[in-house]
Amino acid sequence: MTDAEVRVDVVIPVYNEAHVLADSVRALRDYLARTMPYSWHVVIADNASIDGTQEVGEALDAEYEDVRYLRLEQKGRGRALKQAWQSSDSDVVSYMDVDLSTNLDAFLPLVSSIVHGGYDVAIGSRLSREAAVTRQWKREFISRGYNLMIKFMFPRRSFSDAQCGFKAVSRRAADALLPIIENNEWFFDSELLLRAEEHGYRVAEVPVEWIEDLDTRVRIVQTALEDIRGLLRVRFTSPVPVKAVTRRDDVAAG
Repeated sequence: MTDAEVRVDVVIPVYNEAHVLADSVRALRDYLARTMPYSWHVVIADNASIDGTQEVGEALDAEYEDVRYLRLEQKGRGRALKQAWQSSDSDVVSYMDVDLSTNLDAFLPLVSSIVHGGYDVAIGSRLSREAAVTRQWKREFISRGYNLMIKFMFPRRSFSDAQCGFKAVSRRAADALLPIIENNEWFFDSELLLRAEEHGYRVAEVPVEWIEDLDTRVRIVQTALEDIRGLLRVRFTSPVPVKAVTRRDDVAAG
């Protein structure tokens, strides 16, 4: 398969983001058009927004052939990603936060680690030595504390940053893992990585440049409690078997 034949979906999960959605999608399209050797589509996954996000998303869908708007009537970032990824037939599915807080220059290395590097999952890392991060000390402390908790509870895990909103997954890994991921909210990212390594999928980390969005929708205390409950559930339950799913050959299948 040539690079031009590889298909990549770039999902942007959104909730009440009408004020930034159009500018972010246009900036993302410009980057992809300039840099990506692969075929790509942008998917706006709207999880039950109640502002003008739907109108903006539908207008972008109508304006650009390479943009698709997907509406869900239930909230949950994990739920939005599951729906978008499971309804896709692309070779690589990915996502990034709508604020584009992660520098887009890391996106091509992220996807290429799957297409050419033999990895099944690729994640942006704000905690690697090569990363450049600008954020408040409170968020930095919570992030490092959470990832230390993962390291303590899952000492064999290979990844350093579970929560960065910048990830890509091969088709075969997505088909196998998404049905066994229970969380539909913020813990989705962590459960994806833990289940991936549990079943032998290789995880690549790409250092990123990341600037905190002060207009974030994340509720820190609520999300932290959700994450702790999720970690305990995954740690103290038996591994969940995956079912083989047959689709067209995946780029990471070798």
